[in-house]
Amino acid sequence: MNILFWSLQVVLALLFLSGGAYKAFSFQQLAGQFSEVPHAGWRALGLLEMAGGVLLIIPAALKWMPGLTAHAAAVLAFETFALAALYARHSTKLTPENPMLWALVMGGLVAFVAYGRYVLHPVVPVTA
Repeated sequence: MNILFWSLQVVLALLFLSGGAYKAFSFQQLAGQFSEVPHAGWRALGLLEMAGGVLLIIPAALKWMPGLTAHAAAVLAFETFALAALYARHSTKLTPENPMLWALVMGGLVAFVAYGRYVLHPVVPVTA
């Protein structure tokens, strides 16, 4: 089970880092499509996703404050489901191009990681 969580954490960290960089630095397209969120909002969401992507790996790997990994996963799940709701306001078609579908899948996976790291297989620091 630990291997599954680590695999999901690595994949999700890469996805959140790349998606966060896109939101933070290339938000012109997003701001044109979704006018409800201003430029500063997209930048803040992107920076949140990039920080969350780092926190999915680093604290647990270094066994330094490993609870941050579960907290980061929970925050990313909340943020991703909120984005899915924003995307759903524009389109609810279940097609591969719809960002709502991708946000729901990523939100479900990161919520599973949060639950797993809180309950099923928590990362605990090594004590001497």
